[in-house]
Amino acid sequence: MNNSKLITFVAIVIPVLAVMLAARFLGFPVFERIATLLFINMILVLGLQAFMGNSGILSFAHIAFMGIGAYTSSLFTIPLQMRGMVLPDLYPVLKPILLSPYAAIAVGAVAAMLVAALVAYPLMRLSDAAAVITSFALLVVMHTIMVNWSEVTNGPRTLFGVPKATTIYLAAGGAILAALVALYFKESRTGLLLRAVRDDEIAAGAMGANLSLLRWKGFVLSALFAGFAGGLWAHFITSYQPSAFYLKETFVILGMLVIGGAGTVSGAVLGTFVVTFAFEALRATENALNSSSVFPWQLVGLTEIVLALAMIAVLVLRPGGLIEAEEFGATWRKWRRRG
Repeated sequence: MNNSKLITFVAIVIPVLAVMLAARFLGFPVFERIATLLFINMILVLGLQAFMGNSGILSFAHIAFMGIGAYTSSLFTIPLQMRGMVLPDLYPVLKPILLSPYAAIAVGAVAAMLVAALVAYPLMRLSDAAAVITSFALLVVMHTIMVNWSEVTNGPRTLFGVPKATTIYLAAGGAILAALVALYFKESRTGLLLRAVRDDEIAAGAMGANLSLLRWKGFVLSALFAGFAGGLWAHFITSYQPSAFYLKETFVILGMLVIGGAGTVSGAVLGTFVVTFAFEALRATENALNSSSVFPWQLVGLTEIVLALAMIAVLVLRPGGLIEAEEFGATWRKWRRRG
């Protein structure tokens, strides 16, 4: 790891550890819950950055792979005595399988990666609007499967009985690991070629870059991140339904990446922190205004409206996000040279 990359990694690790320690030792359960979800979202956003930031292709399907990780890890950890009630139509071959939550989270991440590997390769030949529309169609297809595959997902009903195993330490460790992998992937040969294809597809192809294969590798890695985040999320929330992996959640994750900066790992991390704390502050403000009866009507949707306006403002003023092109380490080294 070169100095610039090391500085970037340290700059990411420090706030993660600071938030983790503050949440753990201040004694506020609500803050610890917010911090844990922040770290899980950070893994999810870093996965999206690995593909979208390096390929330049918007992916709506990312949140669906989180759902695959969540359902797969839950399926193998619900206690055997509860499965008949929770999943009455579960396939007989799956009924006796019981894994530890940590093994199941890993299995969920691999399952999401394998599904992405199977469905993505022919889609990676597409570019521009066609690729975006196809990724949205993939999200719709996978959501429809989750809603109707009662044998595995309990259909549109709430899946419950998932043991709670995700701690703030596990979530923070996963976020740090995800940041390290995302940094290495960005500077790897695949990452560099992927960005070359993004910047000039024709020139990169003329030099021998395999466009479809490069995008496929980025997409599969992105799905692995999403599946891992889904497993952590499922074993933290413990009960959920397919609506948790659809449009609203896609919008929030995209907002984090766009506001922070899709082109850098630093931007993905910064966007996750900024949007998470802004979201919670706006939600608290909305609740306070509604309970104080300042308005004769209920104020609904303030957080979503402000996030949408923030995305518009960032895209107008800084199309590349708050951190457009350079990681923390490169910026710090420039400051040192000027000093």
